[in-house]
Amino acid sequence: MGQDGGFSVGEIDTSRPHPARIYDYLLGGKDNYDVDRRAGDELAAAAPEVRIGLQANRAFLRRAVRYLVSSGIRQILDIGTGLPTSPNVHEIAHELAPDARVAYVDNDPIVAAHANALLSSSGATSVVLADVRDPQAIVNHPEVRRAIDFDRPVALLLVAVLHFLTDAEKPAQAVAALRDALPAGSFLVLSHATGDFADRSAAQAVYNKATATLNLRSRAEVEGFFDGFELVEPGLAQVPFWRPDTPPPPRSAEIGFYGGVARKTA
Repeated sequence: MGQDGGFSVGEIDTSRPHPARIYDYLLGGKDNYDVDRRAGDELAAAAPEVRIGLQANRAFLRRAVRYLVSSGIRQILDIGTGLPTSPNVHEIAHELAPDARVAYVDNDPIVAAHANALLSSSGATSVVLADVRDPQAIVNHPEVRRAIDFDRPVALLLVAVLHFLTDAEKPAQAVAALRDALPAGSFLVLSHATGDFADRSAAQAVYNKATATLNLRSRAEVEGFFDGFELVEPGLAQVPFWRPDTPPPPRSAEIGFYGGVARKTA
């Protein structure tokens, strides 16, 4: 989702799988190519819980957005949004607050094209083709600024995106730059793949042929991304266990996704 790792923003590479399109395929979408479907099948063979894991991650996103809007947040910056999967962030937010504003950011032009088509009639949303590895460009983008007032609290969503950045691409510095652009009272929603619950080296190998590698990180490493924020209860958890509103799905204990929501207090 969101990170290509191998080609420029604005180019479409159909010769290699793309994370956003692999996710789309595994979630039952149609916006993908043969190369993405083959990679998705390989990923499901290497990590049998992957489909329920991705569904659990989307459910975490839905619960987190509802929590934020219920807490008074009316602005959401969703970076690495991926291909549209209904309900989308703006649809979830607008159920509770029709005045909520959302800026979607992704570096895959296919994602941007689909999002633009979906949102063409909505003045409360913006779609931006940009990359989390250049956080200042995101913050300064006029379309982001059209939707987001950085003088008022913002919810920053980094859901299933940072694990497509290598350590050399400095994901922690990117998060810190985005954090520093947010006023007090803002929130960070973050989820990240991990190998803490099973050996997922075979799953990583699938992404070695894709436009972005899969960089699994430990609980402590994922917690580090929340530096400067205060985690809300229950803290960092496997995504099915973050404030569940239904019984967690079978095999939830195997799901290799951490998720958390945190508030910037100063």
